[in-house]
Amino acid sequence: MAQKTVPLKDFRNIGIIAHIDAGKTTTTEGILYRTGINHKIGEVRGDGDGATTDWMAQEKERGITITSAAVTCFWKGCKINIIDTPGHIDFTAEVERSLRVLDGAVVVFDGKMGVEAQTETVWRQANKYGVPRICFINKINQIGGDFYKSLDTIHNRLSRHALPVHLPIGFEKEINGVVDLVEMKSYTYGDYTDHEMVEGEIPADMLEKAKHARSLLVEAAVEADDELFERFLEKGEESISIAELKVALRKRILAGDFYLVTGGDGRGVMVEKVLDLVADYLPSPLDVDAIWGENPKTGDEIERKPDESEPMAGLAFKIATDPFVGKLIFVRVYSGKLTAGSYVLNTATGKKERVGRIVRMHADKREEIEAISAGDIAAVVGLKDTFTGHTISDVAHPITLESITFPEPPVSIAVEPKTKADQEKMGIALQRLAEEDPTFRVHTDEETGQTIMSGMGELHLDILIDRMKREFNVEANIGEPQVAFRETIRGTSEVQGKHAKQSGGRGQYGDVWIRFEANETGKGFEFTDAVKGGVVPKEYIKPVEQGIVETLNGGVIAGFPVVDIKATLYDGSYHDVDSSELAFKLAGSLATREGIRQAKPVLLEPVMKVEVTTPEEFMGDVIGDLNSRRGRIEAMEDLQGGAKLVRAIVPLASMFGYTNDIRSMSQGRAASTMELAQYEEVPPNVAQEIIEKRASK
Repeated sequence: MAQKTVPLKDFRNIGIIAHIDAGKTTTTEGILYRTGINHKIGEVRGDGDGATTDWMAQEKERGITITSAAVTCFWKGCKINIIDTPGHIDFTAEVERSLRVLDGAVVVFDGKMGVEAQTETVWRQANKYGVPRICFINKINQIGGDFYKSLDTIHNRLSRHALPVHLPIGFEKEINGVVDLVEMKSYTYGDYTDHEMVEGEIPADMLEKAKHARSLLVEAAVEADDELFERFLEKGEESISIAELKVALRKRILAGDFYLVTGGDGRGVMVEKVLDLVADYLPSPLDVDAIWGENPKTGDEIERKPDESEPMAGLAFKIATDPFVGKLIFVRVYSGKLTAGSYVLNTATGKKERVGRIVRMHADKREEIEAISAGDIAAVVGLKDTFTGHTISDVAHPITLESITFPEPPVSIAVEPKTKADQEKMGIALQRLAEEDPTFRVHTDEETGQTIMSGMGELHLDILIDRMKREFNVEANIGEPQVAFRETIRGTSEVQGKHAKQSGGRGQYGDVWIRFEANETGKGFEFTDAVKGGVVPKEYIKPVEQGIVETLNGGVIAGFPVVDIKATLYDGSYHDVDSSELAFKLAGSLATREGIRQAKPVLLEPVMKVEVTTPEEFMGDVIGDLNSRRGRIEAMEDLQGGAKLVRAIVPLASMFGYTNDIRSMSQGRAASTMELAQYEEVPPNVAQEIIEKRASK
């Protein structure tokens, strides 16, 4: 396929983001069909070929998106790189790393539900990265679909600055088009599968409503331009041309705090209107500020503009294993040009690597290309030591871009290979899966020798085990899910750690005094050197810190890692002959054990933010069940269609198997989402049970 040359101003790097089941993947399919990439629309569920971007077997079976898939299409002179992201909370890291490299987003809403739990999460993630977005209310042509009620939920839960740019004509199954408020024309279709929409006059019964909605839109737009604002005040909205209105609306959207809203059916011809909004209003790489990084050698800040003539800088934001070409590294190039066969510097590892090939991905199909320039996204083959969050740059002009941070996984399971043959394969499989997914961790439990897998939730670990079985042919026995408990301290202590041994010849001597105190939640471990007068020589300070860090891996209550703690080394003594790095490391370790014991240690557990959507008749059962799981009910809200929303904070330890429990409790009509809220102290009676259980193992 010949490459189209498109100027950078016409590039659009966008993500499709939403709550699970809102219709992101179907909308992406609709876009690919309308832009001529596909000849038919893939079904997300069912026995057909499946959606293009849901190409993994696990995605097809479950009808959900697990990995972000990248596809490229063209629309009205624009080149659009689309990343279809997952909606399930267990795969939130996929959304996070996609938003890090995207310039704009289309947020899809389920028109029957409005704003849902995960919609708020992805909206917050988009706010965090300052991603301009447009809103598409999907499924409004289905029974229960309501554009205006969904718009109300956007105003109430996300932002008041979201205004319709199109109004639907008709209601539910009668919907047959939209009124375009910018052009003040109607666009209608006979059937949603039509190839184009018919331009016409606004229906008489909608004229007043459309005029009112347009005046709100114009009022919001002119805020972007002082000259327009003055003209609007003097001469009214008639004095502002369509072209001026579009430019002003685009300015407002690019500022990141104003959103245009449209609605329709993601499978139908309405998708063309979504594509028009992407082309007209979402940013090109040129609209995004130049990025800043730092020189890895000097630590100085450096700027890189989205220009081909600048030195090359790109961010690896995703790793995928392709059965035909091996490891694929998805890269967003921010400046310069990345060419196949060239050498690049990975500034995270300091190693030079050769770019083997560059491929433009169409979900799981590939098209080989020579190079990618500033502003573009593609996959690279051949970078062996490059992982998610690493910067690759021009060898002569190194730069390190801000990496991507991921949450600690709260759920663990033990996994054992069934046979000797599976043992070797399992090691390779786990390593590959961990390379792809930064929220998946693997370690060996030193006490039991078991391999422990940690992930973001039960579904996350389920999928990984399934992939291990299918892609790597590894059969394994799986243990019960375990919670990642932590320990911390609530008090302070000042203790001496002294390691002194005399065994003929040279002895060992290390002596330290360390103050331990609680750190702010989430701040982790902090070490301060407050030694005066050289009582502990400089070369022994680092070993003391190492001794503390290693000891914090197993706390004093039940051997769980100790978090959020400050250690200040303030005094000590040394021996000219007998002191060594090892002696001071051991002294630091001894002080830590005793220091934590004296500083009121407590057990922490991960608590989840749980949202349950349920019909009213099951509300009492749902609340009673959450209370029995040590849950705290935070809020209750009414939703569209008579449903209720319950928000609660519940310990993760009580939530295993909840999805099945809530289905049986509500005849399959209630649904829930969970995400990690924070770590909280375990009540004393529960802590005692955990300690006893741990001791009996």
